[in-house]
Order: sequence, then structure tokens, then C-alpha cells
Amino acid sequence: MSTADLIDLIATTPCKGSAPPPREGLRSRSFLALLVVQFCTALNDQTFRWLVVPIAKHLLDDEAAALSLGLAGFTLPFLLFATPAAYLGDRFSKGRVITACKLGEMAVFAFGLGAVYLQSPPLLFLAIAGTGAMAALFAPSKLGSLPELLRDSELSTANGLMGLLNLVPCALGFLLGNLLASWVQPTAADVITLARLAPAIAVIATIAVIGWSASLFIRRMPSADPSRRWQWQFVAQTRQDLHVLTSQPLLLRTALGIVFFWMLASLAQINIDTFGIHDLGLNQADIGVLGMVLVLGVGVGSVLAGVLSGGRVELGLVPLGALGITVCSLALFWAGGLGDREPQLAFYFSCVALAGMGASAGFFDVPLEAFLQHRSPPERLGTVLAATNFLVFTGILLVAGAFYVLHDVWGLSAGTIFLLTGLSTVPVGLYITSQVPATLIRFLFWLFTKLVYRVRVIGRENVPLEGGVLLVPNHVTWVDGILLLIAAPRPIRFVGYADLVYNPWLNWLARIFEVIPIKANAGPKALLQSLKTARAALEAGQCVCIFAEGALTRTGHIHPFQGGFLKIVQGTGAPIVPVYLHGLWGSIFSYRGGKFFWKWPRKLPYPLSISFGRPISNVSRPDEVNLAVHELGADAVEQNQDRELLPGQMFLRACRRRKTAEKVADSTGASLVGGRLLAGTLALRHVLLRDVLQPDERFVGILLPPTVACVLANTALTLAGRVTVNLNYTMSEADLRFCVQDAGVKHVLTSRKMLEKKPVDLGVNFVFLEDLKERVTGWDRFWAACAAYVEPLALLERRLGLTRVRPQDPITVIYTSGSTGEPKGVVLSHHNIAATIDCVDQVFQIDAHDVVLGVVPIFHSFGYLAALWLPCCLDPKVVLHTNPLDARQIGDLAAQHRATILFATPTFLRTYLKRCEKEQFQTLNLIIVGAEKLPLDLAEQFRDKFGVLPTEGYGATETSGPASVNVPDHRCDNVQQRGTKLGSVGRPLPGVAARAVDPETRAPLPPGAEGLIEIKGPNVMLGYLNRPEKTAEVIRDGWYNTGDMGFIDDEGFIHITGRISRFSKIGGEMVPHIKLEECLLKILDRPDDGEHGPLLCVTSVPDPKKGERIVVLHRPLPLPVPEVLNRLAQVGLPNLWLPSADSFCEVPEVPLLGTGKTDLKAVKKLALERFAAKA
Repeated sequence: MSTADLIDLIATTPCKGSAPPPREGLRSRSFLALLVVQFCTALNDQTFRWLVVPIAKHLLDDEAAALSLGLAGFTLPFLLFATPAAYLGDRFSKGRVITACKLGEMAVFAFGLGAVYLQSPPLLFLAIAGTGAMAALFAPSKLGSLPELLRDSELSTANGLMGLLNLVPCALGFLLGNLLASWVQPTAADVITLARLAPAIAVIATIAVIGWSASLFIRRMPSADPSRRWQWQFVAQTRQDLHVLTSQPLLLRTALGIVFFWMLASLAQINIDTFGIHDLGLNQADIGVLGMVLVLGVGVGSVLAGVLSGGRVELGLVPLGALGITVCSLALFWAGGLGDREPQLAFYFSCVALAGMGASAGFFDVPLEAFLQHRSPPERLGTVLAATNFLVFTGILLVAGAFYVLHDVWGLSAGTIFLLTGLSTVPVGLYITSQVPATLIRFLFWLFTKLVYRVRVIGRENVPLEGGVLLVPNHVTWVDGILLLIAAPRPIRFVGYADLVYNPWLNWLARIFEVIPIKANAGPKALLQSLKTARAALEAGQCVCIFAEGALTRTGHIHPFQGGFLKIVQGTGAPIVPVYLHGLWGSIFSYRGGKFFWKWPRKLPYPLSISFGRPISNVSRPDEVNLAVHELGADAVEQNQDRELLPGQMFLRACRRRKTAEKVADSTGASLVGGRLLAGTLALRHVLLRDVLQPDERFVGILLPPTVACVLANTALTLAGRVTVNLNYTMSEADLRFCVQDAGVKHVLTSRKMLEKKPVDLGVNFVFLEDLKERVTGWDRFWAACAAYVEPLALLERRLGLTRVRPQDPITVIYTSGSTGEPKGVVLSHHNIAATIDCVDQVFQIDAHDVVLGVVPIFHSFGYLAALWLPCCLDPKVVLHTNPLDARQIGDLAAQHRATILFATPTFLRTYLKRCEKEQFQTLNLIIVGAEKLPLDLAEQFRDKFGVLPTEGYGATETSGPASVNVPDHRCDNVQQRGTKLGSVGRPLPGVAARAVDPETRAPLPPGAEGLIEIKGPNVMLGYLNRPEKTAEVIRDGWYNTGDMGFIDDEGFIHITGRISRFSKIGGEMVPHIKLEECLLKILDRPDDGEHGPLLCVTSVPDPKKGERIVVLHRPLPLPVPEVLNRLAQVGLPNLWLPSADSFCEVPEVPLLGTGKTDLKAVKKLALERFAAKA
């Protein structure tokens, strides 16, 4: 079949339409069919070739001539038909070209088998040339189909598979062809008959039919260049094709690299036979083994190159491949010299060297093939590939001649030829390294990250592959740039600190990656020049990255972004892509612990993720991008739930680590080391499951004060797969009954002593811990101890069912105190608690030397996290006490156990300030307060007396406790970045995002603007139990509406100004109750007394004229009300805010909740009663 016949066949079924359909994946029908076609084509070509060549050797009686003519006959068509092949690949649908080639191949094989039967050497070599012609016409369409069928990220993998399915059938074809040849004509004297030829006909025909059938399933893509015309002047067309290739230096150098690979492959193929016979003294069968090893190495190397490319065109593999070829060639030379003395060792060593050479060749070739396809213009891809093929097969012909000269003319041994091959690769490898040093270094970085980290990349598709783009990530470690280099889908130019760029040890690296130096204190002119250079890079279509925080984080928080990056994108139209690096804080290259590098990694490989957000355009403020990075951080924690340990798993590990160290103690004298805590938990779990709980019983109540018993009850129920409901014993009996009924609780774990102090009837079964203790048998204790101390953790987790617990499964229901309404059951998940513990640990760096003083009740989210799961999941010890206002006992506990951490409320601190001695708190170095606002005077007084400054955090039951915290400098070993700002509630925890929004529109507000505070992150609850409509009201798009008004300043600190419910709308203006309370307390110069509760509370009652009326409930005041009002008027508040004299109402005490917070619901009710009575 001629080329004209092929054209007629293809043109009879034109491909309609010009719009290319979407590209498919590696598992698409079209690509799988193409793989089958490739396999059959290579298998049949080699089978037929090695069927013919042995027969030709018999007919010509000249082995060298037969081998040379066979190679030349198969190779020459690739030169002659390069131009027609390019024309067909560009002019017509590549799928139809492939099918036509398969039909032509059938005709050639029929002709060739006839030549075998006739035993005509000229016809035999003509048939080999025919198979070469079909392969030449097939190749451009085959390779050109890949970028049409597949996505760019899959090209490297696809080329690896194509390489594998080219080489494996070549090896099989070599064996199969020789086998058929020995069957058709065992010796030169044997006559070829149809009976002997029949197996060859059957095998070759079957393979050909399979290949043709598979080609019908390849999708018919539109032609790349329908207007291209046929050129009869092949030489001129070849020159034109070569001109297209040479006009693009980058593609030309890539093509020459591919040519070099095929020249080496051809030389190795020819040389192996001589090497095996003369250098190693092998027979023909063993030589086949050498060939198989080489082919297998190339196949494995090709696939491995595709895998290691990681969805990108990875040219960094090419220099490594060149190095491998050189080393293995030298090894073969050494093995050849060893053949006479140690033939067996030389054979095995040669096999290893050939396998290494093949794998290195795969590393060398696959990235080059992928790069050529990826970077070639789509409309000229066929031309580029045809020109490359012309050069490749010219090189192969040159190799055939060179081998003849080296072996027959110069008389060099095969081992020496391998030596020359290795030496010739050295300058090629050096040249490639000089041309692509960045890609080589980036690949070496990739290998480093594979050893040290387990990287998960999220949203890589959000980075535009073309055009200027600015990446703005958070900055956690010294290797952030390296991680971004290997994660991004395109090269990056970094804006880096000038002192590092010009450092003699790093300057060479900075030059290779074209890092743009910047230094804030170098003066405005130098700074402007750096920004201009970065802008020019964007305008040139490059990807630029700047760490907008300006420095590595020393606290674990994301710090405010400097505004310089906005000047870079100004006027360029380039988008900004926010990036978040998750999980790096605490790694050896971060500043956790105040040390860079000099610390042991907590885990190897270290899990981390890199998230690329959606491009942002028209950015006017740095905080917009900062918020986007925070949101990515919140999303990253959610997306990595599968990697985190859940509280039950963390608890097991913490108890094992601290099995002989005191882990939990309380004021009753109870104390347990880690091992006994775990054993006690397991024993109690077993008794509960055996004697108390029903299989379908999900929610279990706990009515206990903070004690060791309360810890055991919570941990046992959690390990039993139950959801705990810690009941607030300061609630009324009616509220407690409501909570129990709402959760469907059937059993409540408590103690007789507890019910003596809080006698209640909840309508459910009380289970007394005193009774359960008696039910624990000796065997229970024995098996619990074995499990706690001996049983492998993996087995223990599986036996306890912890491996079946999902991150989003509920772990507890915490009922809100009802300070503003009916109690609501907040459902928190295992993931909520685990993620919050990790966040708190990141910023406070809690270790085994810490002792937590747990005074906040466990029925409160603050206490549930800080006094229960935080110390149980990490290494510190916890000391518990039942009454947070029992200052003397708490002081004694702090001194006795040398407490270092105290979580409390401002109300509790006032009591300790009055009744505790300085020596009792001398070991405290971290005091975090929450649940209510921390007055500045209280913080300062506490610091003056005890030498430690309390810092404020912020959160809600719905955020699993803390959402933001201030971080004292000594806790983050920080001397450069601000971690604490008095008057604020700190920055959001790592992985948590916060924003102030307009209460009406929910539009984000700029720094300093007061609005409604919203929180997003892994700490946000699952929802309210049995209240989906209420959940939907407060959580929208992942953002939790806190109900608090406040603002976020330009340093990222959150300031709470009051609850939206604690504002009154009077005369169209919002009047803040908290602001009035602060002014009144300052006038009275008498802060709230922690012992007797708040001095006053501002609330409101309905008013027929103004809608609402401000009222003040107070205990006896030190000043008369008229004097208070007179001084209040001088503060400068609007007259509309000022209460009237008859709006003051004295009460015995301001109602409080069990947590020490003001009971706003009771205050409101009391105000309505008092002022209704007055009315």
C-alpha cells in the first residue's frame, strides 16, 4: 500500500467539526486502545524482523551483513517517510491515520511472509523496509495523539507507559521471532515449507488483526491543520520541517537529547551480542538474557520516570539519567575485563549494570519526550515530531556505521565500546545540567521532601499555567520555598530576603532560581527597585512568590501581611493565588521551641499539605489576601482529617508515654500515673459495656465535679464509643431535665456524694461510681493492666473500635448555660476536639514539664478541653478541684503540684488575687482566661503580685472552646514578633479564620471596622442537637456567627466590644451595654469582686416611647446615683446612652452562672420584674 493509497483511505472518512472535544484521562477507552495498538505494533515489527534476519543469515552466509542490512532496512524508511508522516499527522485525524497504518501493515506482513516462503533475500529486506515504512508513518500520529487525548499533567506518565509498551514487546518479539525462525528453518540446509511457515503466519496475522481492531476504538480527533497541502518535494519538506524545529532552540536541544538516547540504545543493542560472546564467553541463550535485562531496565525506568514526575514534565531526571548511563557503562567495561577470570560474577554484574543502564536511559528519555510534546505548538506538533524522528534515525544509521568502524576497522572490544559510550555521555550530561540546573536541583529537592515529608498538594489546578501570577503563602519554615517549588505546576521566582540572597553559601542557588532580593531597611529606592523587578517578572508572564508576612512565624500564627505585594501586581492584571502551608509548625525547620533545626522531628515522614486557593483579582487591601490564606488554613485542617489522631488514640499514646509519671490528681488526694489512668479507664469501660449500657445506647450523662473520677468517666465512655453529656450541676432541675430528655439520656454516671450536694430527680437511672468500683473483678483489673502496659497500640486501638471512629462522629454534647435563652445542646466531634488540642499545643508548646491546674468545670467547653482532653492527650499532668472559687485550696494545690498552667475566668482570678499568696503561684507561667472579658486593671494587678501576666483568649461552646488566644512571649520563645496585646483576645488559632462582617450584609469589613465576628475552622461544632434550623441560622458557608460585635486590628488581633444581644437600639442608635459597664466601674473605682460577684450589670427593658430603656442592676454602690450620673456625663458618652436616675435598681447580688459568667437571662428576668413593679 503506497502513501497515496493511505491518503485516499483516510480522506474517504473525514473527521467533522473543528472544536476539539475535552481531553480524557489515562483510563479512557481511547488511550487504552492506543496502548494496545502500540504493543501489537512493536511486537509484530520485532517478531517479523527477528524471523527474517536469522533466515537471511542462512541465505547470505554472512552474519554481519544480515544484521546490518536488517537494521538499515528497518531504519531507512524513517528518514524517507518523515515528511509524509508529518503531513498525515497534521492534515488528518490521527486516529484515522493509525487505523490506516494498521491496514497497510497487514499487507506488508503478507508480502514478507511470501518472501520467506520464496527464500528471496532482496524481497526479505524489502519486506523489513516495508515494516519500517509503516512504523515511520505510525509514529508521529501515535505520539501526537497523547496531548490531544490526555491532560498535560498526565503526559509524563503516558510517555512512561508508551515507552514500557514499546520495549517489552521488543524483547518479546526478539524471543518470539527467533523461536519462529528456528521452527521455520532450523538449519541452513532445511527447506521452508508452508507447514513449517504456518505457525509464523498464524502468530503474525493474529497480532496484526488485534492491533487493527484496537485502533478502531481510538477517538477520532479533528485534524490539527486541515489546510495543510501535500508536498511532493520530500527533501524540501524535510528541510522545512527541520527549519521549524531549529527555529525553536529549546525544542531543538530537546530533540538532540532524544537523538542521543536512541543512538546509545542502538549501540547497546548491537554491542550486547558481541559483548556476550567475546567478553563474557556466553552462548546465544544467555545473550538473550542480557537483552531482556536491558529492555526490562528501560521499561522500569520509563514507568518510574513517569511516576517520579508527579504529574509534571520533570526535566530534572535527565541529568540523573545521564549520570546513571555513565556509571553503568563504566561498570560494563569492568565486567568485560573480568569475564576471563570470573565469568559467573562478570555475568551477574553485567546484568545489574545493564538493568541500571536501561533504567537510567528511561530517566533520560521520558522527560525529554514529554517536554517535546508539551512545549510544541499544537498546530505544528506533527512537524516537530517528524523532524525529531528524522534526526533520530539518521543518528541510528550513523551508529551502525560507527559500530562497524569501532569493531571491525579499529578492532575495539565490546567492553571498550561501552567505556566510550559512558565517556561520551559525560559532556552531554554536563551540558544538560548547565542548561537546566534549576530543574535538576528542583528534582533533588523533590527527593529530599519525599524522604523527610509526606506532601499532599491541594488545588494545584488553581495556579494558571501561563501568564503572570503572584503566589502569596504563609511563612512557617526555612524550607517553605523548596516545598512550593516541588508543589507548584510551574517554575517560581521568589522574592527573598536580601541578606540570604547574597549569602556566599546560598548566592549560587539564588542565581539559578533568579531570586529577587528585597530588604525593608535598605531604603525606599532599593525597596522600590525590588518591587519593580518583581512586577517586570509578572509582566513577562512569570510566576512570582512573595512571603507577605515579611518573616518566619515565631508563634505559629499567621501574621499580618505587608502591603508591598499589592505594588507588585498593581497595573499588571496578574491574579494573586493565596497559598497555605499546613502542618509545618513543629517540624525541625520551624521556630517552634525557639530553635531552628536543633530538635528531633516528631514524625518521619512528616505529614504536611500545601493548598493553592482560587486566583483573586482586583485586590485593594492586604487583609483580603490574609483572610483568604486563613480560610485556606481552615479548609486544610478539614481536608487532612484522615491524617490526624482522634482524642481516644491520642489518649492511649499519652498514657503510654507517661505510664510511670503522675498524669492526673485532684484535691481529694486521688492520683494516677499514666499507666494506671489507662488501666482504670479500660476496666471501667469494660464494666459499663457489660453491666450498664445497652448496645444502642448512644448518649450517656455525667454529673460529676472536676475530679479524677470525672476524668475516668469521660475517657471510659469515649473509648466505649459513647457520646458524653456532662451535665451542668449549677443549672436548675428543670433545665437539667430538659438536657437529659433532649439528648435521650438513659443513664447518668454520678456519685452519692454529688447527689447529696445536688439532690435532683432527672427521671433517668443514676449509675453510682462507688457501685461500679465494686463490680470490677480481679480479672477485669488483670486484663486492663495487660492492655494498658503490654498490648500493642495498633491491636488495642482495633480491639477498642477506635479505628472505626470517624473524625466527624460526635464525642460530646455540651449544653450552653442558657445565659441568653433555653439551653442548647452543642454537638462536638472527635475532629473538633483533636484539631483544637493540636492548635492550642502549637501556640503554647505544652510539654511534659507542664502541670495544668484544672479549675474550670468540665461541663463547660473551656473546662472540657483545658482540664480534660488537653492534658489527657498531651504530656502534662492535670490537677483538678471541684470549686473554682475555693482560692485557698487552689493555691495549696498550685504550690503542692508546682502548677505551670492555669485556665480560668476573670471572676476566678479576682478571688485568687485576694486570697492566694505569691509563693503559691510562683511556678505559674501561663494563665489563659476566657468566658468573660479580662479587665486590664485585673491583669496588671495579677502581674504585679504573682509575676505572670494573664492573657485573654476567646471562643464559645460552638467553637470547642478557644478560637483565638494571646501568646505570651516566653511561651513561644519569641523576641521578634508580638504575640500578646492587652485589651484584645489574641489572634485566631492556627487553622482558624476570623473576620468582622457587616451584621446586615455579611460583607467582610476592613481592619479596625466594628462588625459581627465570625469564625471558621476545624473547631466549629457539628451543630445544635435536634435543632437543624437553629444550626442553619448560625453556620453559613462554614462561618459560625458568634453573636459578638468586635473588630480585627491591623496586626490581626481580635477585639470584642460586646454581644450583639447586649446592645440596645434607642432612637435608631445602637447602645453597647458593656461599654457602659466599663465606664461605670471606672467611675466607681471598685472593680468586680470575685468573692461577691459583679458589682453591676447593664441591661434593658421595653420602653413605650424609645423602644428600649437602659437599666442598671447593682449591689450597694460606694457613691450616690446622682454623683455617678454626674461623673458619667463627663466621660463624653452620647446623651442617648446615659441611663436616668430611676433606671438604677439595687439588688442583693447580680445573678451568676456556674462558670462565673453573668447570667444574662436571669438578669433580664430580674430587671423586667423590678421595673414592672416600679411601673
